[in-house]
Amino acid sequence: MKIHSVEFIAGVPSWDLLPPPVRPEIAVHGRSNVGKSSLLNLLVGRKSIARTSKTPGRTRQLNIFRVEGSRSIDIVDLPGYGYAKVPRPEREAWGRLVERYLSERETLVLMIQLIDSRHQPSELDRAAFELMAYHGIPTVIALTKTDKTRQRDLAMNERATADALAEAGLIAPIVRTSALKRVGVKPLWRLIEDAVTAAPHGRRPAVEIADSDEPEGDWDLEDELEDDFDDELDAPGWTERQDGNDG
Repeated sequence: MKIHSVEFIAGVPSWDLLPPPVRPEIAVHGRSNVGKSSLLNLLVGRKSIARTSKTPGRTRQLNIFRVEGSRSIDIVDLPGYGYAKVPRPEREAWGRLVERYLSERETLVLMIQLIDSRHQPSELDRAAFELMAYHGIPTVIALTKTDKTRQRDLAMNERATADALAEAGLIAPIVRTSALKRVGVKPLWRLIEDAVTAAPHGRRPAVEIADSDEPEGDWDLEDELEDDFDDELDAPGWTERQDGNDG
C-alpha cells in the first residue's frame, strides 16, 4: 500500500472516548518490550510516529494512528502485557478496555500479534491466541527482532509458535520481521489489505460464541510477570492478565 500521510489521532484511555467506528482498524498487540513501536514505525515508513523507549509499560491507552493512502485505515496501538511495575488498578483498567475493544469494536478487521522471535510463546502469549480465537478476530503473527536471533533458534521458536496457535484453535499466518533490517513490511501490508478487502463494509463478520467455548483462565502469572505483589494472582480472565508495554 502506498502511504500518503500518517497522523496521530488520539490517545484513548476509556471506551466512551473512542472515535466513531468508521474506518477499518488494524490493532497491534504484544508483550512488553516486544518491539511494537519499532514495528509500527517500520509499517508506516516513519522514524518516530510511535515513540520507542527503553522503559517498558509506556503505552497506557489505545493510541490511534490514521494512515491515508490507496486505502484509509486506522492503526490502533494497544497496551500490552507482561509488565507488573504499574499500579494494579491501572493494569486492570487497561485490561477491561482492551478486552472490550477486542470483543465489541466492529471495525477491528485484523490483529497483528507480536511475538519476540528470540523466545517461544509465553503463557500470556498463548492466552492472547485463545482470546483472538474466542472472538473470531482475524490475526497475523509478527515475529519481531529476527535479526537478533540465530537461524536455528528462529526456526525452533517459529515452530513452537505454530504449535501454540494450533493448540489455541487460531489460524494465523506467521511473518518474520526486523525493524533494523526492514524485513516483513511487504507481507504484512499484503495481509492488511487482504483483511480490509475481506471485511464487508469495513467491519468484521459477527461471530456466534457458545458459552462452552470461553477460554479457561488457569494460567499461573507468577512465572510470567515481573511480579511485585505479595499476594498470588489467580487471573480468572483476560482482564487480570493485562499489563503495560512499550515497543
